[in-house]
Amino acid sequence: MADTGRLKQVAVPALGVSPVTLLRIAIILGVLAVWEFLAHSGWLYRDVVPSLLAIGRDLLELLTSGNYYFNLGVTAGEVGTALLIGGSSGIAVGILLGANRFMSKAFESYLYYLGPTPKIIFFPIMIMYFGIGPESKVALGTLSCFFPVALSVAAGMRQIDKVLIRVGKSFRAGTWQMVVKIYLPAMRHPIINGIRLGLGVALIGTLLAETKLSNKGIGFLIINAYSTFDMPRMYAMLIVLFVLAIGANALVGRFGGLHSIKRN
Repeated sequence: MADTGRLKQVAVPALGVSPVTLLRIAIILGVLAVWEFLAHSGWLYRDVVPSLLAIGRDLLELLTSGNYYFNLGVTAGEVGTALLIGGSSGIAVGILLGANRFMSKAFESYLYYLGPTPKIIFFPIMIMYFGIGPESKVALGTLSCFFPVALSVAAGMRQIDKVLIRVGKSFRAGTWQMVVKIYLPAMRHPIINGIRLGLGVALIGTLLAETKLSNKGIGFLIINAYSTFDMPRMYAMLIVLFVLAIGANALVGRFGGLHSIKRN
């Protein structure tokens, strides 16, 4: 019996699939099976949980539609702009707060208080300032992205080895040289983590803004499908959006890993 147990333990790696991967596959298959069961059970209103076949048809139609890619480009542009503005400003503010104890005590508590606040409550203000065009969506995404990046960078600044800072000052490095040569390389992981969090909340903020007031973008398409009770199409768009968000997050993490390898 002991030999049989050892053979089973060896058999799994021989297939090239780890037990963790098998468990993940089993969970996904289980969720799909439960979904399909609910779709045909009649317990819910029609199309509240559409069948996987119906979602698959709409997904194929979606991926062959030029209009979808136009709206996807609109949302990607808004999220990318928000990430650029919110991320860069968050890095700058995080470095300032992390490097200056007085500034940190004076202002960092505001970031902790405002950070968890749902940013959608500021959307009416964004509309007044920037209008109903894409600028208000970018502004809300920027506001959402700023806080996790700033807080992550400020915390990362305090974890920098003091020896590195003393070395930079001993070489009479200026402020910009300290930022580029000392601070940013030493805070690679906090910055990457902050950007990954910022990307997620910027996407959420932008999509929420598009569902409230817009005539283009993925958020507009999703709320339009919901309004017409086209549930298979809505779920198809959510699946594509989910996959793209995972891909973008993995790409940011991969970029941080490659940068680390190159430096080493």
